[in-house]
Amino acid sequence: MPIPAYIYDALRSPRGRAEGTVDLYEVKPIDLLSQCLRAFQRRTGIEDLPASVDDLIIGCNTPAGDQGYNIARAGLLNAGWANARGGLQINRFNTSGLEAINLASARINAGYGRVMIAGGIECMSRVPTYLNSGPMMNDPATVINSHYIPQGVAADLVASRYRFSQADLDAYAVESHRKAAAAADAGHFASSMEPILDQNGLTILDHDSVIKPELTTEDLKDLPARFAEMGLAGFDEMALHRFPLVDHVEHLHTLGNTSKPADGCALALLGDAAFGEKLGLKPRARIRAVAMSAVDATLLSGGVNASDLALEQAGLTKADIDLWEFNESFAAPTLRFRQDLDIDPDKFNVLGGAIALGEPLGAVGGMMLCHLLTELERRDLTLGSLTIDAGAGLAVSTIIERVG
Repeated sequence: MPIPAYIYDALRSPRGRAEGTVDLYEVKPIDLLSQCLRAFQRRTGIEDLPASVDDLIIGCNTPAGDQGYNIARAGLLNAGWANARGGLQINRFNTSGLEAINLASARINAGYGRVMIAGGIECMSRVPTYLNSGPMMNDPATVINSHYIPQGVAADLVASRYRFSQADLDAYAVESHRKAAAAADAGHFASSMEPILDQNGLTILDHDSVIKPELTTEDLKDLPARFAEMGLAGFDEMALHRFPLVDHVEHLHTLGNTSKPADGCALALLGDAAFGEKLGLKPRARIRAVAMSAVDATLLSGGVNASDLALEQAGLTKADIDLWEFNESFAAPTLRFRQDLDIDPDKFNVLGGAIALGEPLGAVGGMMLCHLLTELERRDLTLGSLTIDAGAGLAVSTIIERVG
């Protein structure tokens, strides 16, 4: 029988703006990670916690530059946690942080680790998204053979196939900002958020800085299409060749209805039941099921399949899920996911999402987990699903069950 993997705590940094007025640029990724690691010692009250850690798994969308060369191991050493075992860095695009948590859970399930810390980091102000490059970025033969198109064009293809209008996308974006602002004002992020400090202990950032509480659809309606030039570079033609029933790609995503680059880190402390009993910690939730799906690399819509697979693995139906989280990289795929699964809007992204809060790519899955867990607790609910669409047709879904 698999050993249950419990979530004992989950925390995150604030999401800082990574463009224009940058909030966390002075904080190196390794120091951001180290601060979040050390926060677990304070939050659990266990000073020798590092000695119990079997591994640290960190997801990162762009594992290069300041956040490359196995930042997981480097982060442990930088935090003064040299007696913590392991240190592993993984990359599955913007699902990386969630996949790190899923991988840690699987290790516990298999009995190959009792205590794991997992999550993700992305400092987009310091490490540009495509710094690590690769064949799907720079090799035309690979791009053509794999039918890969950039996510922005893929999102516009979703809007075109499902006949969403720009008004639909803008209305969703404004609602995301409204929810996020209301949640921030009500203190719903406070229990999981760790302020980031400088070397003198002074606060650099203690709130999510991307939210625009006063945003209206009128503010968004005249913004230019964000991905039209990419489409003209040949990717529209590739999309239409793959999906000939679509007569054209209408470029409706703008800076207003897509996620904003952000800096941030999010981590979860996982373990088996014996770990909690030994150290006097109560589990807050358990990982009930995880699933990955893949669709055509031209698409950005694998989340529905991944969510259905996770439900099947857990022996659940859609009606059993109390709250849903879906990553808002782009408005159209988000609307498509909610529509295809027929999710009650009152149960969907109830604290807003990446359109309002920003998307630190490798960390966003861990941040979504923080939101889902704390909101299940606040509302005294039980089951939550979180799903992320990624590039090249990938998607990941995880179901958690509150036990505290």
